[in-house]
Amino acid sequence: MRIVSLVPSITETLFDLGLMTDEIVGRTKFCIHPKDYVDKIEIIGGTKNLNIDKIKSLKPDFIIANKEENIREQVEELMKDFKVLVTNIETLEDNYYLLKQLGHLFGKEEKAQFFNLKTYEAFDNQKSEKRLKVAYLIWKNPYMTVGGDTFISRILEELGFENLFNNQKRYPEIQLEDLKEADLIFLSSEPFPFKEKHIEEIQEVCKNQKIKIVDGEAFSWYGTHIAKCGEYYRVLSEDL
Repeated sequence: MRIVSLVPSITETLFDLGLMTDEIVGRTKFCIHPKDYVDKIEIIGGTKNLNIDKIKSLKPDFIIANKEENIREQVEELMKDFKVLVTNIETLEDNYYLLKQLGHLFGKEEKAQFFNLKTYEAFDNQKSEKRLKVAYLIWKNPYMTVGGDTFISRILEELGFENLFNNQKRYPEIQLEDLKEADLIFLSSEPFPFKEKHIEEIQEVCKNQKIKIVDGEAFSWYGTHIAKCGEYYRVLSEDL
């Protein structure tokens, strides 16, 4: 089977399940894991600017997309010629069924079950002793955070945190003054690459909050990735 993945975390998942480079024939430029394998695969654009002609030239049997990460019109264009699976992952339960579905589709049920068990182990006993309010920033200029209906927010909850902006939708723009009710401010390493200098800038306004740069992949990459983040979650929880 020839597969094109339009989603970074799904590309990683397919390899983790045991598929190889002769089966995964196309990926986006943001599909960076596992590096030794993805470097051998044809790039078909970015998640939101797919090269439709290039995808067609690869003659895939199957394309995997995501409701949030890909542009609807581009996915619908591909659906005219190819079989496309559109995923929508908002909760750990969604993630469980995604792995189960992919395992069934590609005959990798045992591997899928393994990663599902590892995912639940990753969140076992990782909850903070005190339910701290967290503001999770994903962008600068303007500052943007995550609402309660996002996968990132669900991961925060699974780790025992409370999303300060839980009552808002998707990815609202905010002002630094809005962060003063938080106990913690997490600066994600992606999609905006927050650095130590940004901590200093935000600390000038948010003087009483603890600010920490966190691994964005550990909070936003679904599929098999979060199954491998148990140690990261443990260290993060202990540090806080």
